[in-house]
Amino acid sequence: MDVADLRIFEAVARLSAMSRAASELNTVQSNVTARIRLLEESVGASLFQRHSRGVSLTAAGQRLLPYAGKVIQLIDEARGAVADDGQPKGRLILGSLETTAMLRLPDVLARFAAAYPAVDLALTTGTTSELVQQVLERRVEGAFVCGPVDHPALAQEGVYHEELAMVTAPAMRRLSDVLHQRDMKIVVLRLGCSYRQRLEAVLAKRGVVGLRHLEFGTLDAILGCVAAGIGITLLPRSVVEGARRQGRIAVHRLPAEESRVDTVFIRRRDTLGSSAMAAFIQCARGKRSEIAAPATSPKGIS
Repeated sequence: MDVADLRIFEAVARLSAMSRAASELNTVQSNVTARIRLLEESVGASLFQRHSRGVSLTAAGQRLLPYAGKVIQLIDEARGAVADDGQPKGRLILGSLETTAMLRLPDVLARFAAAYPAVDLALTTGTTSELVQQVLERRVEGAFVCGPVDHPALAQEGVYHEELAMVTAPAMRRLSDVLHQRDMKIVVLRLGCSYRQRLEAVLAKRGVVGLRHLEFGTLDAILGCVAAGIGITLLPRSVVEGARRQGRIAVHRLPAEESRVDTVFIRRRDTLGSSAMAAFIQCARGKRSEIAAPATSPKGIS
């Protein structure tokens, strides 16, 4: 068993076809088939079931797949660490809450791109729970999420502070009137959104429980629904300030203990952060990164 065989195995498992894996790996199908057969002989078990539509993993293949992914990721990380000479460059994949990406990161991205043109940056958005899982699975190098995050495998650093506020239709002048409105719904992002959980806690504290949920995939859709009087939501005030000024919505402030939320940057503790990630975090803090620490020192969050 070697890394090359595991890469082929992972591609076949992901694409469910020897031919598609061969195309992605820029090789011929006969080579893929032969290498899979050798891998099966090495582990002493059949890894794929062959059928007319392609292949599917056997029980043994399903057990091997997560280990193959970990080995491939660790080898790639090791190569990246060796090649990292302290100058930010190469591929950098980060995650962010949609609100953070909208509110905080546009200027950061512009400064970072200008300062470090050798870095190819990709930014993906999701809920806090989705992004935590992506960091744990090494699909992103780090992510901006709603804190605090309590996980032994993750390190975190506070980056931003936000003030949350209840958002309603513009006709709703008092929060007390909103909370006792019949057929009220809460308008939220999908399950796993930290603001959704906070909103449910705020309402429960006021004796409002069991409300129906309306789930949307974007902030624009949520604000449009709230503006139409269909329901209420909870979002950072800075995100909704423009809509408030336009008269589309009403914003209701909450006590400090309910409104304050910290945005933290998380990464895996067992991963040596790249110089590119360290430089991005420095930009997010509002300053350009200094030359990275020597290769013997962990780079990333200080």
